Amino acid sequence: MGGFPWVEFLTVMLAFGIGAVSPGPDFAMVLRQSIVHGRKTAIMTSAGIASAILVHGTYTVLGLGIVISQSLLLFTVVKFAGAAYLIWLGAGALMAPPPGEQEADAGYGDKSLHNHGKGQTRTRAYVIGFLTNLLNPKAVLFFVALFSVLVSSGTAIMWQGVYIVSMALLLFFWFALVSVFFTAKNVRAGFYRMGKWFNRVTGAALILLALRLLLTQKQ
Repeated sequence: MGGFPWVEFLTVMLAFGIGAVSPGPDFAMVLRQSIVHGRKTAIMTSAGIASAILVHGTYTVLGLGIVISQSLLLFTVVKFAGAAYLIWLGAGALMAPPPGEQEADAGYGDKSLHNHGKGQTRTRAYVIGFLTNLLNPKAVLFFVALFSVLVSSGTAIMWQGVYIVSMALLLFFWFALVSVFFTAKNVRAGFYRMGKWFNRVTGAALILLALRLLLTQKQ
C-alpha cells in the first residue's frame, strides 16, 4: 500500500481550502445563523455543512460522483432540489422579524446576547447546514474534479478516506471561526442596526444563489 502520499494530500487540501473560503450558500447560511440565532446555532450549522462533505467525498470515491455529474436527470434533480431549498430559506428570511438580542442563543459569547426568546434547535441548525451543502450541485462537480485531477488512481482507498475526513474537519474549523467572528458583540450589534434590511439582504442573497445554482451546467 505504501506510505502516506503527503504531497498529494497537501495539494488536495490546498485546492479544497481555496474552494472552502470562497463565498457561497454555506457562507451565507453560517453568516445568517450567527447573526440571527447566535454562536451555538452557527457552529451546529457548520457541523452539518462539514458532515455533508463526508457524503460528497464518499460517493465520489465510490465512483457515483461521476455518474451524477454525467447524468442529466440526476444532476437536474440535485440542482432543482438545492435551488428550491435555498429559495425556501430565502423566503423565510425575507418574512422573518428583524434580528435582535432576543434571538441570540445562550452559552456562547457575550452574556448580553443570551437567549430571552425561542431559538432554533440544535438539530434544526445541523440539518439546515447539512442540506445546504448536500444539495449544492457545484459541490458534486467540485469533488469530481478534485479527485479526478489531483488524486491518483493508485492512491489507496484508506488514504482517500483520510483526505475526506481532513476536508470535513478543515471546513468545520473554518466555519466555526466564521461563527465566532460574526457572533462577536460589536459585529452583531452592527448587523442589528440594519434592522429588517439584514433579512432583506440575506434573503435576497439566498434566492440569488438559488438562481445561480439553476444555471450550473453538468460536466
